[in-house]
Amino acid sequence: MKKNTITGRLSASGSNPPDMGARSFTLLLFICGFSLSLSAHNIIRGKVVDAATQLPLEGATIQAEGTPYGTATNRLGQFTLYTDTAITSILATYIGYETQRIGIRNPEEYLTIELKPGAIDIEQVVVSGTETRSQNSISKVDVSLRAVNSSQDVLRLAPGLFTAQHAGGGKAEQIFLRGFDIDHGTDINLSVDGLPVNMVSHAHGQGYADLHFLIPELIQAVDFGKGPYYTAQGNFTTAGYVQFQTFNALERNLAKVEVGQFNTLRSLAMVDVLGAQAKARGKNAYIAGEYLLTDGPFDSPQHFNRLNLFGKYTNMLDDGSLFSLQASAFQSKWDASGQVPERAIEQGLIGRFGAIDDTEGGQTSRKNLSAHLVKNLNERAYVENLFYYSQYDFELYSNFTFFLNDPVNGDQIRQKESRNIYGYRGVYHLSSELADNPLATAIGLGFRYDDINGNELSRTRNRRENLLPVALGNIDELNAYAFIDESLRLGRLSINVGARLDFLKFDYVDQLNPEYQALSEQKTAVSPKLNFLYELTPNLQLYLKSGMGFHSNDTRVVVAQKGEEILPPAYGADLGAIWKPAPRLVLNTALWRLFLEQEFVYVGDEGVVEPSGRTNRMGVDVSLRYQLTDWLFADVDVNYTYARSVDDPEGENYIPLAPDLTSTGGLTFQHPGGLNGSLRYRHLDSRPANEDGSVMARGYTVVDAVLNYTHRNFEIGLTLENALNTAWNEAQFDTESRLFDEAEPVSELHFTPGMPRFLRARVGYFF
Repeated sequence: MKKNTITGRLSASGSNPPDMGARSFTLLLFICGFSLSLSAHNIIRGKVVDAATQLPLEGATIQAEGTPYGTATNRLGQFTLYTDTAITSILATYIGYETQRIGIRNPEEYLTIELKPGAIDIEQVVVSGTETRSQNSISKVDVSLRAVNSSQDVLRLAPGLFTAQHAGGGKAEQIFLRGFDIDHGTDINLSVDGLPVNMVSHAHGQGYADLHFLIPELIQAVDFGKGPYYTAQGNFTTAGYVQFQTFNALERNLAKVEVGQFNTLRSLAMVDVLGAQAKARGKNAYIAGEYLLTDGPFDSPQHFNRLNLFGKYTNMLDDGSLFSLQASAFQSKWDASGQVPERAIEQGLIGRFGAIDDTEGGQTSRKNLSAHLVKNLNERAYVENLFYYSQYDFELYSNFTFFLNDPVNGDQIRQKESRNIYGYRGVYHLSSELADNPLATAIGLGFRYDDINGNELSRTRNRRENLLPVALGNIDELNAYAFIDESLRLGRLSINVGARLDFLKFDYVDQLNPEYQALSEQKTAVSPKLNFLYELTPNLQLYLKSGMGFHSNDTRVVVAQKGEEILPPAYGADLGAIWKPAPRLVLNTALWRLFLEQEFVYVGDEGVVEPSGRTNRMGVDVSLRYQLTDWLFADVDVNYTYARSVDDPEGENYIPLAPDLTSTGGLTFQHPGGLNGSLRYRHLDSRPANEDGSVMARGYTVVDAVLNYTHRNFEIGLTLENALNTAWNEAQFDTESRLFDEAEPVSELHFTPGMPRFLRARVGYFF
């Protein structure tokens, strides 16, 4: 069948793993036969850009008006729309921009569509006719509406994800998602503009993910996915992944100062450096800086301070390629009160915000440099190339057990390391047809190399005296990978098949060994993926996802275990739907299951290996977004998980700290008169803190409020955290400890108290 291609230019404003290989092969044979009866009569190509910056808009929706056919733009803003009938107009929509209707006047025109910023409208969320994942539409709405003013708020943009801070504000947050106590990142893959956040074989814990180098106001988009279903995502992608994307260009300059209780001061500046003329030619550059000081609510002041510097240059090249270069620097220092035992408060030894050892704390720094080129090859193909480098330092003092191991000096420890990270990622994207049906191909390869020096665990006293080195060594860890991903659309059905190959090499030199000995192991993991998406009606989309993933273990575990069970696979499946029962109401639901073969974890606090066996998790996720009026929005996320250890007897098979019921939601308003803000809650239910449930981590519900007045030239606002002044526990652990005057140790709940009522005021100036 002959196709009519429209080209030219038009400007508009505005438990046993499944046999994945055999099933995939059978499916491909079915696809090839079935696709012969489906074909596209017309192909419409073009691109979508921001009208002011001329930079591409990735993820914009292109819909053939009056038909179920649609598609989404790629990294270069390009789209290819297939239809089986001739059309006269298309709709271009993007959350936060004005929807544009473009008439198809000349079948030889290539469309260049320029969109202008506009009001948020959930009616723009398109359910049918796109290849984009359903969660992305919800993510765009959330990022556009919610004011994100802290590093903890950043991660909470992913529905169902909870965080807990328990070391003075400078340490990476503890993360909870889908029945995982992810610790600081063991089972979630985090990145910023492609730069990996997770630290492999970290001194404090595997996958340690410190996101404090990201300035919240620079976030333009958040891409997230739950489960191990995505070929482009590798190590740590078991519970899911979250990718943050910073602005390529600033809409306007901003200087802001924020002051609050507990001696809190925050200043921020974001400045464009090239000007409007360069911006009109697709050239953009800006710099940003953030400085934060606070003592926190604790009896022993945190003396927390953080400095962030960031710069980014973006250039839209003449051939349609996109080049960006960015650099950032981050450093932080703090004191901490750590987790405190309940008995110390009950006995009146300390107050709720007191400390047993107030010499805890630390310092950390990170410098990043990356270059990203999205090379336009032709209307059908492009290549992404990302090169990055990070230099990272970390030093942390903690005391979890007080005087359990050393009744005289105490149990304080120091964890320290210095590392360099080198990496490359390349992906070739091709849009083609299989029997006249659209086929999208992605072929990727890359590597990440961590050079870690002085990875240390030592016994210390009062943060000054080094008493005993427990572990000290140098680590070299390489992760090389390749993947292929195919997405075929057959009418209402879209099928995604992919596979990923990861090769990991672990090298360790124990510096406490008097004789030099280099220990080395290597391992390969293959992770197949198979996903289906079906458009039952124009407003109801069903999906089934399945796949394998893995989280690697610490290099010290790998060499100690001689390479056995060091890449435990995870098997997952999601069955879900996204539904628009009304134009301004979006509902996303999913039933899911995740099985892990083994959860070997290196416990950095003790320098030991703790295998926790096989685990099984299953649950349901529900997300709702509703626009009540043009300026008032409501949202709610509810997540329930049943998480158990497979190999332990009933009643002793709880997974410690695994959340079973979580919920977030609230009201957000953006009135055209300038008033905007939100009233939001987050609820985490009580759950077992140990295997038999004899110790429970206490649940909580916390309410936060934000109120701003935004003018063309300035903004003033108030944030009230924990508006109801709830006494809640943030980080909680079942820990055996001994106080200085105790004859015997006690095992009970230890916790870091959550923030009490906390008022902050701010003023910002736009220029």
